[in-house]
Amino acid sequence: MKTSDFNFDLPEELLAEHPSEHRDEARLMVLDRKTQTIEHKLFKDVVDYFDEKDLFIFNNTKVFPARLYGNKEKTGAKIEVFLLRELDKETRVWDVLVDPARKIRIGNKLFFTEDESLVAEVIDNTTSRGRTLRFLFDGSYEEFRAKLKELGETPLPKYIKRDVEPEDAERYQTIYAKVEGAVAAPTAGLHFSKHLMKRLEIKGIDFAEVTLHVGLGTFNPIEVEDLSKHKMESEEIIIDEKNAQIINNAVQENRRVCAVGTTTMRALETSVSSNKKISAFQGWTNKFIYPPHDFGVANTMITNFHTPKSTLIMMIAAFAGRDFVMHAYEEAVKEKYKFYSYGDAMLIL
Repeated sequence: MKTSDFNFDLPEELLAEHPSEHRDEARLMVLDRKTQTIEHKLFKDVVDYFDEKDLFIFNNTKVFPARLYGNKEKTGAKIEVFLLRELDKETRVWDVLVDPARKIRIGNKLFFTEDESLVAEVIDNTTSRGRTLRFLFDGSYEEFRAKLKELGETPLPKYIKRDVEPEDAERYQTIYAKVEGAVAAPTAGLHFSKHLMKRLEIKGIDFAEVTLHVGLGTFNPIEVEDLSKHKMESEEIIIDEKNAQIINNAVQENRRVCAVGTTTMRALETSVSSNKKISAFQGWTNKFIYPPHDFGVANTMITNFHTPKSTLIMMIAAFAGRDFVMHAYEEAVKEKYKFYSYGDAMLIL
């Protein structure tokens, strides 16, 4: 498989700038792998495709306000700092992206507040785009994190050209988000409303949760034509014993198991053993899933519509078949489905 096998024309106006008015009223395209058919529904109709004892697995990661704006010492130039990963709690060292990157060198200081209570010093140029910063803050770790939260902005994807609005803080977060650590939302989960969760519960559907802290690795462009040469950036996963057991029981009993989102699927496929059992797991994954791939846990999945040549569309193609997926995407463009983070959804049976 080559990167170019996953290219398609995506008109810019189909990139969703805003979420749908109600979470569960985004559009839903339903793909049936057995019959190779496509249906057009609303997201809240997802409940009709599942029965008592079926299992939904959610990614409960929580997005933190990862985008900060600082000023460079001496010149006062405005610099955007995107927090990627905390490397050391004690010394407050973080991996970040800076924009514009060319202006920032080792030793530069960035000021985030008028009173200079939060300052960062560049201690490493890790990549051409990335930097490592040490934050200087006179206070406890809890106060430091509270300060980052106060100054930070909801990290909407770059394709959204508008300013961040107050509703983004709530809408760019799943309603079941619990474990803080993601710099991007697990977007398939954004469509679940409290009302829809209640309807699924009443129908007798079971829920399990895993944690995968979404990093920018998920969205990094593939710059090689040969997929086997692409390296994913690592993302942190946590699956506890209790949820592993719920998942294993459902698989053992041949129930319908639905992975909500590509990040959930990635967490499951990282921690599944050859005998199709999930083990409790805490660690990092750089697993890149592309065709052909034998999936060990979920037999259905929910996902958003992804951009051309992305690692995400490749995973979907591995799950539903490349030709079927590319045909469905053609249909989605024709029917003007909305793509990407705030876009519409797809259910693959």
